[in-house]
Amino acid sequence: MSDEGRRPQVSQYGSVDPAPPAKVPEVTSLTLQLCDEEQPMFQRMRAVFALRNQRTDEACLALCKGFTSESALLRHEIAYVLGQMQNPVALPNLIARLEDPEEHVMVRHEAAEAMGAIGDRSVIPSLQKFVEDPLPEVAESCVVALDLLAWVEGSEFEETEW
Repeated sequence: MSDEGRRPQVSQYGSVDPAPPAKVPEVTSLTLQLCDEEQPMFQRMRAVFALRNQRTDEACLALCKGFTSESALLRHEIAYVLGQMQNPVALPNLIARLEDPEEHVMVRHEAAEAMGAIGDRSVIPSLQKFVEDPLPEVAESCVVALDLLAWVEGSEFEETEW
């Protein structure tokens, strides 16, 4: 195979993903691959991107099952792709990740940003709770998400004090 066929491709979301999407189309099989702690991380990531690319509620909820993973890296990537999908069905799971003080800081930060990217104003109270979180990654991500929601709404804003 030529080197050309092995270069990372830009996804339908405009990102270059850390793994190509798996070619398996069944959500059940992809969910099993995603949640199998014995699978290599690369294969689990392939399941993440294959599920994201399906753009369905079922695939979105399958991704949310991955939040049980032992890997903070995988949970972070799941939160990121849920933001890309912009599917409100993920919001309860993202809120739970943000509000869990035991969750890794990078997962909490990515959950906050994904909540803003989804564009549903119902998450404002959850985001507002954490704008003064002692972890700056979480606090700043909540401010960014709130500003994004204000921008989507068409509101004018200038460094709002939340």
